[in-house]
Amino acid sequence: MDPDFSWIYLIFFLIIPLARIIPRILRKKMDKNPSQTIQEERFQSTFEEQPRKIQREFSKPQTKNMLVLGEVNKGTKTFEKILKNTGLNGKELDTILEDLEKNNMIKVQQKQGLLGTKIELYPTDKGFKEYYS
Repeated sequence: MDPDFSWIYLIFFLIIPLARIIPRILRKKMDKNPSQTIQEERFQSTFEEQPRKIQREFSKPQTKNMLVLGEVNKGTKTFEKILKNTGLNGKELDTILEDLEKNNMIKVQQKQGLLGTKIELYPTDKGFKEYYS
């Protein structure tokens, strides 16, 4: 007579996965509990206030020229990306870029690519100093 070893399948396919899943479910329910310790509340409040303080320190009123120059200094190289990031209209951005180029704040480079010429904008030392001063 063959011994019945079907209980082994029960252990492998039911009990072991349940032993891993049940603690996770219990942890999630405990995390949803609104009672937090005082230290966690203090840490969370200081953590949330910190970016606001930093943002207030660096958020000086900027002209549109400085806004565009900042985008170029951050590494945005194409007209379309600057247009998208700043929210300016095309003609306005074009005049601002011409003004920045005339004042030697940015330099314009044309590169040959597979799909034609590509125009990239780079900040000059003067533009870098002007933006960060």
